[in-house]
Amino acid sequence: MKKIKMWPALLTLCLFFAGFQTPAASAKGIRWRPVEEGMLMAKEENKKIMMHYYTDWCGYCTKMNQETFPDPGIISYLNRRYISIRVDNDKTRVKGFVVPGVPDTWFLTETGEKIAHQPGFVDSKKLLSILKFVDTESYLKMSFMDFLKKERAEKKKPGKKAGK
Repeated sequence: MKKIKMWPALLTLCLFFAGFQTPAASAKGIRWRPVEEGMLMAKEENKKIMMHYYTDWCGYCTKMNQETFPDPGIISYLNRRYISIRVDNDKTRVKGFVVPGVPDTWFLTETGEKIAHQPGFVDSKKLLSILKFVDTESYLKMSFMDFLKKERAEKKKPGKKAGK
């Protein structure tokens, strides 16, 4: 008899916790696209591409999913300025890309040409800087280190709000 009464409580608990999703998995997270769809959208919308390679067994991939991609600044910037493509490196091979290890993040032009590549774990602060570096096409004019110096100098200027 007690077992029967326990099922509704267990079901209620399961439904309660099922409502908690990571921000990246929720509707408000990054809009990840499959490779083919993302490449077409990038051309149509004239947006650069961030292509992120991962695997389910990779610890640093999980860390990026839990710490980097849920960041509201990352979500907002990617969804506004990029087409985001996520590739499971165990299941999918993309022509022209050799990915010896994961996580591995590529930044591409609207037509799929390679711009930059960042292997390994990337925290949200660094990723946001890379996204801005690529999006503003600063890579055509300066090194990433020079871009970071310029970005820091602009934040220190009087009248600038922190984080803008």
